[in-house]
Amino acid sequence: MNLQELSYFVAVAEHRHFGRAAQACHVSQPTLSGQLLKLEQQLGVTLFERDNRHVSITPVGAKILEHARRALEAAGLVESLAKASQDQLAGPLKLGVIPTLAPYLIPLILGPLGEAYPRLTIELWEDITVSLLERLRSQRLDAVLLATAVPESDLTTVDLFDEPFLAALPRGHPLASRKKIDVADLADDLLVLADGHCLAGQAREACGRSGRSGDALPQRPLQAASLETLANLVAAGYGTTLAPQLAASSMEQRGVVLRPLIGKASRTIRLASRPTFPRPKALQALVKVIAAQRLSKASI
Repeated sequence: MNLQELSYFVAVAEHRHFGRAAQACHVSQPTLSGQLLKLEQQLGVTLFERDNRHVSITPVGAKILEHARRALEAAGLVESLAKASQDQLAGPLKLGVIPTLAPYLIPLILGPLGEAYPRLTIELWEDITVSLLERLRSQRLDAVLLATAVPESDLTTVDLFDEPFLAALPRGHPLASRKKIDVADLADDLLVLADGHCLAGQAREACGRSGRSGDALPQRPLQAASLETLANLVAAGYGTTLAPQLAASSMEQRGVVLRPLIGKASRTIRLASRPTFPRPKALQALVKVIAAQRLSKASI
């Protein structure tokens, strides 16, 4: 049994497909299948149930999977530690970002990051918070940019900046003539993202702080998966929403009217990472560039 065989095993477990797993491992499918068969023979157990259409992991395979991932993570840490001793600011940084932040912040920082640290490259992974944290803890990501507190004590977080919310309204909306909006006045036609997106909970929480219960928000027949979809719906007059400040320019281009809110309604953008990540200087470089961009974009 070796690390290569374990990596093939983990890949099939994640993809539930031999062909896609082989592509992810950059080997031919016969090579991957042969190595897995060899691993099963060495262990004396069946790891997968296979037929022409489906691949499912066996109960014993599921138990072995957890330990296989730990072994690969430990081996990866050994390799990363060795590389980090050479140059922490060179090579890829696997960065996860939530969908309501990635389209607006990442374009602001890639250029300055490349100029300041030309040997550091960003490998971007966009997903919801729960999935990003799972990938971070399993070492498939090096760090993640989030907009919620991280309860896991095994992770390290750095608060980067507070981003205010704005009221996003269709042109001609009765509230559009106001200079500032009470967030509670938006509740009757407020559009929110589907459950799983942190912005949905933050919108409900903002309404709750303004005297309306988040559970009392009207149930709209909507399961929007992106802030861009909400922007288009608001522009079409379907309702209102809360927009993070960094999304202001994109929304205004769609004809959405934006107004500041009465009181404080905002989210805190954080960088989460593992305390054992062997390239802290790379994370510090990212934090430095983001801080500089927020200062220069303070008027957004």
